[in-house]
Amino acid sequence: MKKRIVVLPGDGIGPEVVDAALSVLAAVGERHGHQFDLNPEHIGGSAVRTAGTSLPHATLLACRSADAVLLGAVGDPAYDAAPREQRPEYALLTLRSALGVYANLRPAKLWPALEAAGPLKPERVAGTDLCFVRELTGGLYFGEPRGLDAASGEAFNTLRYSRAEVVRVAEVAFELARERRGLVTSVDKANVLETSQLWRSVVAEVAARYPDVRLEHMYVDACAMALTLDPRRFDVVLTENLFGDILSDEAGAVVGSLGLLPSASLGRGIGLYEPVHGSAPSLAGKDVANPIGAILSAAMMLRHSFGLTTEANAVEAAVGRALAEGARTRDLVGQDSDPHLSCSAMAGRVVAAFEADASRT
Repeated sequence: MKKRIVVLPGDGIGPEVVDAALSVLAAVGERHGHQFDLNPEHIGGSAVRTAGTSLPHATLLACRSADAVLLGAVGDPAYDAAPREQRPEYALLTLRSALGVYANLRPAKLWPALEAAGPLKPERVAGTDLCFVRELTGGLYFGEPRGLDAASGEAFNTLRYSRAEVVRVAEVAFELARERRGLVTSVDKANVLETSQLWRSVVAEVAARYPDVRLEHMYVDACAMALTLDPRRFDVVLTENLFGDILSDEAGAVVGSLGLLPSASLGRGIGLYEPVHGSAPSLAGKDVANPIGAILSAAMMLRHSFGLTTEANAVEAAVGRALAEGARTRDLVGQDSDPHLSCSAMAGRVVAAFEADASRT
């Protein structure tokens, strides 16, 4: 198989975790005879410095002609006060919209070796294996009108959803639940928001077409509490853009670190894959970031964009094996003085585990 991947290292720790993911992809390609052609492009703060805009036209054109896009992270405090078009986060929102990726899959699995690594009691979180399906191109992040009037001291955003937007992301969630444990938890705030009332009614209509999948509705505040008290009760969590952004980050505490979480943004064709964590500017260039979220994002790319399920499973198994053998980055140990690996060394351990598993099969 030959596939073209646009690589967007981005800002902060993005280049480091992307390099780690690419080292694993190289091992996959060599072992299985695939050719992954890599096309690096700029995005975010790095693009502003080189091209004057956070999403250069050349980057957008390259992404639209790729088989998949692998992104590191965007975010640079140097541009917090810049015009909107120069802010790194604007580039990410614009790219998602341009690619038509409306469903963001964010799996959160607690690896057995890390049951005691996080702040929550192991007996509460052991066995957690859920997946958020977050609507990605609607809601407050994209709604118009919006504005900030410094003179009057007022700002406003618009929360807007259409029936079609809810239907298409709900279908993704129900199809996914059929492949998992058959439960969709739809999260909203229907007791307060009209958009949530529409969301709840449309999700119920879609559920009627999936009699083999159980649907439950939950308010977002109740869901936030349940994620820490009993995360094992969840299978597929379906929700809108803002709620999904917040709740999926909360899952980082459940599984032990935000650095462990991957994501896949899917829609009309070209998939966008990125770890859930941000750019972490204070860690940039120190080789201390956790690359597992990026590595698992590459595994999701193998599965969802390329149909390479066997290879994706092998990468995920290699991550599990490396963790089981004691490999840890700094975010997974109690104290900075505890033994831990650099970002690049953790990637090396995952590659070694992948090669060892492949040699036995």
